[in-house]
Amino acid sequence: MTQPSTAGAEAARLSGLAADEYALILKRLNREPNVVELGIFSVMWSEHCSYKSSRRHLAKFPTSGPRVIQGPGENAGVVDIGDGQAVVFKMESHNHPSFIEPYQGAATGVGGIMRDVFTMGARPVALLNALRFGDPAHPGTRRLVAGVVAGIGGYGNCVGVPTVAGETNFHSGYDGNILVNAMCVGLAESDKIFYSAAPAAGLPVVYFGSKTGRDGIHGATMASAEFDANSDAKRPTVQVGDPFAEKLLIEATLELMASGAVAAIQDMGAAGLTSSCVEMAGKGAVGVELDLDMVPQREAGMTAYEMMLSESQERMLAILKPGREADGQRIFEKWGLDAATIGWTTDTGHIVLRHRGEVVCDLPLAPLTEDAPNYDRPWTDPPRQPHLDPAHIPAPTDWENVVLTVMACPDVASKRWLWEQYDRHVMADTLEDSATGADAGIVRVHGSAKALAMTSDCTPRYVAADPYEGGKQAVAEAWRNLTAVGALPIAVTDNLNFGNPEKPEIMGQIVRAIEGMAEACRTLDFPVVSGNVSLYNETNGVAIPPTPTVGAVGLIEDYAARADFASAKPGNTLVLLGVSRGELGSSLYLRECLGREDGAPPPVDLSVERRNGDFVRGLIKAGVIRTVHDLSDGGLVAAAAEMALASNVGINLDATSALHAHAFLFGEDQGRYLVATDRPDELVTLAHVASVPAARIGLAGGDSFASGPLFSIPLDRLREIHEGWMPAYMDQLS
Repeated sequence: MTQPSTAGAEAARLSGLAADEYALILKRLNREPNVVELGIFSVMWSEHCSYKSSRRHLAKFPTSGPRVIQGPGENAGVVDIGDGQAVVFKMESHNHPSFIEPYQGAATGVGGIMRDVFTMGARPVALLNALRFGDPAHPGTRRLVAGVVAGIGGYGNCVGVPTVAGETNFHSGYDGNILVNAMCVGLAESDKIFYSAAPAAGLPVVYFGSKTGRDGIHGATMASAEFDANSDAKRPTVQVGDPFAEKLLIEATLELMASGAVAAIQDMGAAGLTSSCVEMAGKGAVGVELDLDMVPQREAGMTAYEMMLSESQERMLAILKPGREADGQRIFEKWGLDAATIGWTTDTGHIVLRHRGEVVCDLPLAPLTEDAPNYDRPWTDPPRQPHLDPAHIPAPTDWENVVLTVMACPDVASKRWLWEQYDRHVMADTLEDSATGADAGIVRVHGSAKALAMTSDCTPRYVAADPYEGGKQAVAEAWRNLTAVGALPIAVTDNLNFGNPEKPEIMGQIVRAIEGMAEACRTLDFPVVSGNVSLYNETNGVAIPPTPTVGAVGLIEDYAARADFASAKPGNTLVLLGVSRGELGSSLYLRECLGREDGAPPPVDLSVERRNGDFVRGLIKAGVIRTVHDLSDGGLVAAAAEMALASNVGINLDATSALHAHAFLFGEDQGRYLVATDRPDELVTLAHVASVPAARIGLAGGDSFASGPLFSIPLDRLREIHEGWMPAYMDQLS
């Protein structure tokens, strides 16, 4: 076997390849790779592209179902929604780039996730995001928030796709490594889905979109490495986005597809031209030969290495049907895009690159794709926090102050400052969004009575306390949020954000969270159709809280039958569906009011989630209820306060029958919904028949948020506190 040279081993190390991985490359090639070939191996074997630490565990997810047209393995998942239509969606991370260069990192995250969707033949109709920032007191947090939010808004608003939902959390665990997870949802005709596998040899490979520059080189490798004191030096690996070019690219791509010229297509995302051509040829079991002199370039003197590893944005690679190059060229010229035929598919099973008349790369594709490393990393079962007895947790002495503390804490406080920077209604099909008081964003399927509901969810503190239960809860909460607006949950995408998988304790978090999520998805008939894994989210050896974000989509057959939590009326009775045991472990009450981050998270009984959720959805569809809010962060107090503020009506909660009022009001028990209704007797009777626990727990009316003798807070005061935190915080940005 070829032995590594000192120079080769050092070059491999600098490229992010471990010594045993470089030895494996030498074994596969029976020679040392040149610099271009080494660069290709380094990006294709990165965690970002190969999923080498998680692939065997991701196989535990249920990925099929009667509605699933395409599950994991393509650019995005595809799910049938009837009437010859399909929803196409995906979630991906842009964590490392957003920490280094927040505006461009977040903006290009939005651009990249949209390309994953329209590459499948779908027109993007909605965007979501899940953002995790550090401690508000950390000196860098405001700057990161401002840059990320501006980047998301700047790109999405300009390209003309509404941002309708998401979540934003703050915790010191993200001080050195923020998370920016972007999700896109699109619509397509179910019999006109486009795939990336090259179908045959002898077909032209066509590049179109923006020119290739030197931005983003080794972005995939950077996204698979920890941060340290020298992270600012990685700024050149952050791409630069152009939303107006993306809009042209969307229209040109969809027109090219409609012309019938496309045999296969792939966007150039992580690892750029390398991953797109390798994946297309590898999936099709063919080869590919490229002439890099033909690649449109915006900078002089680019090397083959730079062109292959550049992650310049707004670029696509298509394999056209024989003789259709001229048709493609007419479309590219119409939309003002650079385009060129840069190569051909072959029958060699190799990727061959020519530059300036020389062969600069000749690699077998198998080691880059299906034969890439697939690790079974050692892992230890994470320690679990003990269950906390609510009787041993102090109750408030100043109830009003505690309620206001919870409602003004960074995780619960209104994010109006943030989402007002997003265009939520462009395209004119948004029915519910972050501003309207609903548990999920809702976008009408244009020209029909149908609508799509969408949400993103995760409670990292639960996952940290018990990854298995926390993984279950992330899926269950997404399922509840869709249910609470009247949608049938149909499928999941995910973004698994963790630290260094080479540490057994971190790998244990990954394994157990995936297993919990998989159990929830199976029990709830909620298949995983796409996703992304983001590992090595650490700075100087300190990992982020484990954050397996769940993006989910649901279907509303008739959007006239939907619910929100902004429709409570004076005189309505508040009914709580589900059991309240007063689970305060890992709760916001514990963290924000007592300064503690301990205790087992609330357990998730998936059969109860299913039963209660199906009951609520049936009531909404039948028109029995229209005002529904799921219970999550902050428990009953937060849900009722948000309902009061969104509906602009006072609410008085009855906690007199609770053994421990603070546990009843702030407990974060799962599987619960708060309903406001003028038909409480009928609702309670129906719940009894369905074996769903139901209790009258309050009345709507007046102008205060109260609970008997415990507290009474004027709505204006509550609104001031709830909506005031974030503007006041961001106003301090110098």
